[in-house]
Amino acid sequence: MEPMAASVLDRTPTGSIARLAAGTPSYRRVVGLLAAGGLANFAIIYFPQPLLPAIAASFRVDAGASGLAISATTAAMLLGLLLSGPLSDRIGRVTAMSGSLVLAGVLSVSCAVAPTWELFLALRAAGGLALAVLPAVALAYLRDAVRDDAHGRANALYISGTAVGGAVGRLAPLPLAALGGWQTVSIVLGGVSVVVGALVWIALPRDGAAPLPLRLGDLLGGTVASLRDPVILAVCAAGALAMATFVGLYNAVPFRLDGPPFSLGAAEVFVYLAYPLGILAPGLFHRISRRRGRAVTSLLGAAATLGAIGLLVWPDVVAVFAGLGLLTAAFLGTHSVLSGWVVARAQATGRSTSRASSAYLLTYYLGSTVAGTASTHLFAGADWTAVIVLAAALTAASAVLFLGLRLRRAG
Repeated sequence: MEPMAASVLDRTPTGSIARLAAGTPSYRRVVGLLAAGGLANFAIIYFPQPLLPAIAASFRVDAGASGLAISATTAAMLLGLLLSGPLSDRIGRVTAMSGSLVLAGVLSVSCAVAPTWELFLALRAAGGLALAVLPAVALAYLRDAVRDDAHGRANALYISGTAVGGAVGRLAPLPLAALGGWQTVSIVLGGVSVVVGALVWIALPRDGAAPLPLRLGDLLGGTVASLRDPVILAVCAAGALAMATFVGLYNAVPFRLDGPPFSLGAAEVFVYLAYPLGILAPGLFHRISRRRGRAVTSLLGAAATLGAIGLLVWPDVVAVFAGLGLLTAAFLGTHSVLSGWVVARAQATGRSTSRASSAYLLTYYLGSTVAGTASTHLFAGADWTAVIVLAAALTAASAVLFLGLRLRRAG
């Protein structure tokens, strides 16, 4: 099957914004705004994570069901990712990214007043549809907006922005919730998303390419076409496994810390201070990948993840702190390598970078959706050991994929 024709996201020779050099004011504005968008985006996705016990109590559901607060969002993102590429082709990248942030913010505010668990989940799912647009479009936008020699650094900075969003989503909720419950967190983060969406609309440069028709028949076809490339398929699968490990552990750890031997309660927020330790990892992994290659760098990430899992086995708060910090650094670094790898491979093989980006994120959030719910059910039905075994098995599988990519010298 021939690669799909490039979408508006991939047009750089004519009708597009000039490609930006690193360090210029325009480069800093583009990367800064996309990083801010990633921050707002990921904060809304994951703010329920440290609040799952409180949300479960608020709606009178059990620990296993509480994981749906995140999985409903990431499951809906799977559909949203199929729509993202064609939608941005039709209305433009900047409009798509700005609109997604504003709509997601409004829906986050609405979640705060949901009277029932079912309506709360429906609003979280609707938010997932909106939240899917920015990460898929931003990766392709960066690929086309900056010069080749600046792309790796720009991609790492964007991933760092999403990492800050993850940190905000895990650190801000408990102090804010102490002031007004989890509902206050949902409202505040929703407001931030609306403001960032407005800034994206005002300040990001637009290209001049003509809009393409929205053909519903192409939604799945574009993703399938990208996955026919064996390297893209392997990278997407590895991304799904890495995300599954990360989200599975982070979803279950609040319940681990709430019970014996920890019984931390609200003090568990201090353990999440380990999360910012990973924010610098994308830049570090980018530098390593330039010297050693993407496959070797990703293998190092898998090894670091296994080390983090080993630390999380111990019933000691210092070990948990260190384990979460190492887990976060390993995941964010690996994700920054993989997300840049998939669009670079698509560009090198004549495929649509937007559809390849959507394919990567589609499998990525599939891993999050399945493991996020599975881990809380495992914890509720078995114990922490079952969660650890699942995480180790997923990481070992990703290491096998990285080794295969290394042997075929794909990265």
